[in-house]
Amino acid sequence: MKVLGIETSCDECAAAVVENGRVLSNVVATQIPVHAPYQGVVPELASRTHTVWIYGVVKEALDRAGMTSADVEGVAATAFPGLLGSLLVGLHFAKAFAWARQLPFIAVDHLLAHLYAPRLAGANAETAAYPFLGLLVSGGHSVICRVENFDKVSVLGSTIDDAAGEAFDKIAKHYGMGYPGGPAIDALARGGNADTFQFPLPNLYKTGKNGRNHRYDVSYSGLKTAVVNQREQFRVKPRRADRVTETYGADTASKPYTDSKAEISESEKADIAASFQKTAIDILFRAVVRAAEDTGLSTIVAGGGVAANSCLRARAAGYPQLRFIFPPLEYCGDNGAMVAGIGEQYLLSGETSPFELSASPRIKSLKRVYP
Repeated sequence: MKVLGIETSCDECAAAVVENGRVLSNVVATQIPVHAPYQGVVPELASRTHTVWIYGVVKEALDRAGMTSADVEGVAATAFPGLLGSLLVGLHFAKAFAWARQLPFIAVDHLLAHLYAPRLAGANAETAAYPFLGLLVSGGHSVICRVENFDKVSVLGSTIDDAAGEAFDKIAKHYGMGYPGGPAIDALARGGNADTFQFPLPNLYKTGKNGRNHRYDVSYSGLKTAVVNQREQFRVKPRRADRVTETYGADTASKPYTDSKAEISESEKADIAASFQKTAIDILFRAVVRAAEDTGLSTIVAGGGVAANSCLRARAAGYPQLRFIFPPLEYCGDNGAMVAGIGEQYLLSGETSPFELSASPRIKSLKRVYP
């Protein structure tokens, strides 16, 4: 079945064609140059740019697949979650395309599509057998879940405040490390010393109010505060040779806050990037390894933009008892192939969406429900 997939949930305008799980084309038009002056995505600019680009991107996807619109047998589009204005552009284009040609149409959950990405032909599909643990890490989401099937997911843990990718973006913006923040910090960290600062890990794993257990949850708000406002408190300072290395942090009350970005050298930025990235990845691994131990699931499938992070991938190799599966880099960020791929599964099972369905910026499908 030849399925056209359209993805416009944020700032990437993407379209792809998938047939029997095989990617025939995958076109991603990035808006990075549009938003770079603002060091972040401007929703109004994103939706307007999608409106201008969407026709050309879809046409290019069909051309690369060696197809015309008459060859398409089904249409899938991201409907939630994401920026509402951006979602509406791709969703309405997809519905109009399907309606005009009387094709089956399916609205897709952006997050489930990310978890489906490694199952595309040529992307470790043979090793991602259900069930497995899903690690969804992106600018808007950090979720650890049990994945029973392409459309059946139960959340074990999630962020209680900020997502991992959001933390990367904000640290990069604060210190002028580059945009987008994730790739910029990843590249800068390669030249830094990750042991320069020992930033704190969040303490979430006690049972909190109303019996909420945060054993598999993550948090990045405290880490961001430490890196931006208190970095000198966590600088590892060598002492005499007969003394162990001292890390600030035990007595933070007596040490001043540091929020100055002035006169920070490039080497210092690299050390901050490396130390921050190490701690950010440590937070993820502490939660996901606990989930693997408790559930007995040894296969962990990662998805989302942060799944492209080189430190995350390198750390995974340090757990030989676990099998980590990462999508190819082109399927980590937002793309149409994952939308078309999971859309094909829905359509083959006979499921379609009504044309009356609209976009939604938020959904409850990957929100953890506490007792």
